[in-house]
Amino acid sequence: MAPATNQPMQGKNVLVTGGTGGIGLATATGLAGLGARVGIVGRDAARAQAAAEGIRGAGGQIDVFTADLSSQREVHRLAEEVLGTYPRLDVLVNNVGGYWAARHATADGLERTFAINHLAPFLLTNLLLDRLRASAPARVVTVSSGAQAMGRIDFDDLEGEHGYNGQRAYNQSKLANVMFTYELARRLEGTGVTANALHPGVVRTAFGHEDSGRWMRVMLPIVRPFMKSPEAGARTSIHLAASPEVEGVSGQYFANSKPTTSSAASRDAAAAARLWEVSERLVGLSAHTAA
Repeated sequence: MAPATNQPMQGKNVLVTGGTGGIGLATATGLAGLGARVGIVGRDAARAQAAAEGIRGAGGQIDVFTADLSSQREVHRLAEEVLGTYPRLDVLVNNVGGYWAARHATADGLERTFAINHLAPFLLTNLLLDRLRASAPARVVTVSSGAQAMGRIDFDDLEGEHGYNGQRAYNQSKLANVMFTYELARRLEGTGVTANALHPGVVRTAFGHEDSGRWMRVMLPIVRPFMKSPEAGARTSIHLAASPEVEGVSGQYFANSKPTTSSAASRDAAAAARLWEVSERLVGLSAHTAA
């Protein structure tokens, strides 16, 4: 870990979802190295503890939260535990995500890709917003993907009930991440809480390992040598969470730690507002409890 004299995140509390491997673990490790107290969220308790011990061994302050973010009940429980642990929350990194070639239903009866990649960060962010506002200046960082450029929000079939395609579902969910970020930034204007999204690059992780589909199984071994390391993929997340350069910057989409232009679809404010309303309904939030 960096010496105490070079710890710009000293005294800051950060929560990283999907923080037990890949980009999330690299993000948590990097932010702990900058002096932050970091909470990592993972489904598997043993894996989460192992990840935490690795960071603690290098001098980092780490808390472990175990939750399956495909379940809204678990998201609510996680939020309660986080609020009970952190009197202030300076940064929320919505990093959790995944790809599934076939359609799977969650415990709530929702399509898994949309539930984990979009609805989980939507719900968790809203449940933690009062604490983030009270901790301002605070930041919400959401990991999207360059796949957002190929996404389309199908309001008539958000959950792929009438013809599921894994790549289409993933693209839609990553577009939803950016639209959520832009709408959140609009709603948080003047509060001191910023919201930004990012493309981490194409990174060597366990992405899609649960249900990758034939095309991905064939192609991944070929392209893997050309992919970024998780540490390189985490750089933009760490930049948005910690850098003074982006203090007060909100409603932007970043790649390689630089603001860039997201797709035209992502900048449709009316569609983003509609997506927000639909998401509120799907997670059981009312307009009075959401941002």
